[in-house]
Amino acid sequence: MTTDGKGNSGAQSLGQMANHPTVRKYYSSSGREKSELSAIDTEWLRALCLDAGADDVGFVDLEHAELGSERERILQCWPRTRSLISLVVRMNREDVRNPARSLANTEFHHAGDEMNDLSRGIVRRLEGEGIRAVYITMGFPMEIQHYPNRRPWVVSHKLVAVAAGLGHMGIHRSVIHPKFGSFILLGTILMELPLTTYSQPLDYNPCLSCKLCVSACPVGAIAPDGYFNFSACMTHNYREFMGGFQDWVDSVVKSSTPEQFTHRVTPGENASMWQSLSFGANYKAAYCMAVCPAGEDVIGPFLENRQDFLKDVVKPLQEKKETVYVVPGSDAEGYVTKRYPHKTLRRVHSGLNPQSIEGFLYGLRIIFQPEKARGLNATYQFRFTGSETLNATVTIKDRRVTVTRGTTSESADLIVTADSRAWIKFLANRIYLIWALVTRQIRLYGSPRLLLEFGRCFVR
Repeated sequence: MTTDGKGNSGAQSLGQMANHPTVRKYYSSSGREKSELSAIDTEWLRALCLDAGADDVGFVDLEHAELGSERERILQCWPRTRSLISLVVRMNREDVRNPARSLANTEFHHAGDEMNDLSRGIVRRLEGEGIRAVYITMGFPMEIQHYPNRRPWVVSHKLVAVAAGLGHMGIHRSVIHPKFGSFILLGTILMELPLTTYSQPLDYNPCLSCKLCVSACPVGAIAPDGYFNFSACMTHNYREFMGGFQDWVDSVVKSSTPEQFTHRVTPGENASMWQSLSFGANYKAAYCMAVCPAGEDVIGPFLENRQDFLKDVVKPLQEKKETVYVVPGSDAEGYVTKRYPHKTLRRVHSGLNPQSIEGFLYGLRIIFQPEKARGLNATYQFRFTGSETLNATVTIKDRRVTVTRGTTSESADLIVTADSRAWIKFLANRIYLIWALVTRQIRLYGSPRLLLEFGRCFVR
């Protein structure tokens, strides 16, 4: 029985409440021993998870090196976390591969519901054993109110799964399970107690580096060298998840007549948005997962007859006539025009409007366009004043961008000093650059041409 530090038992320190039937039953119950476990037996927990319906499961110590900076976010979500469960649910391959998005999206949604149900059931079982736990809902995005100032998910299921030995990320940025391949969805449970043993990361990457995901992506988001253009993927594939909805709302607001609205948004697009709002947001592609041949259960047809695999799985997605969404001036726009002239190009706004300097810096990595940066090698120092005071260095070199806090010892090609609110207004086109320069809300030290070249590399 616990004491209050003065030798009094927990029940005695409660005064009159100590005689309440619930309190008396708690202190007399042998069930209290369940909450005094020092560690959870791993094999018992594995059996519990598999019995609940998981297709595979792994376990991670909170202090595992693979978690890195994710550890801080995990503790922000639930400070009592000591260990994590990573869960896998399989998807039906042929539905995901089907060019009809209704089939693929129904499979995504049902598998997601299955993951949430089994995660909730496992937590309920753990609570019955006196073990506190929290399950992280499967879905993307999950905390959209933070976007685009910071990432819209609570805990990275992918990082946890890799640490738990359930696979590694392929060049398409999805986790590839050694047996089930890319046709999986992931879930995570946080627990308050350590385990007797933990899983270890897989000692090889199931990714075959076949580059089929590169060839199937309708917007060229995956480069042959492995670079991932998040902006291109988000603008098209997540059109009805995140920024695309804001763009759709803007079209409604800016249209003064039904005719103007129909010119901005086709009836088919309007119906698709309604369908997403009513029945669950639809992915526009996910072809990178559909064509991936990795995984012991998946690889057979690819190895036995590669030409048939290309004809049956890859070609139907490449040849599909569909609307592809791109940001004007982006690498994706040029890619679709050249690679898929039979697809209908729709130029849209990504919806990425930073509301803060933190959001601006976070978004630079997301909206960077490597092809637009070809030939530019420059270092920019930003010094923000006013409501948000911070410094940052942005380096563009060899078609890659790095963003670091503070100023570096490296000499800058352009120094930008700006009032933080004025800079956000400038990004949102609510203040002209010339006016901001004249009023000295924004000051440039270096060639103004470099700022124009900087803007070319980042499109929203």
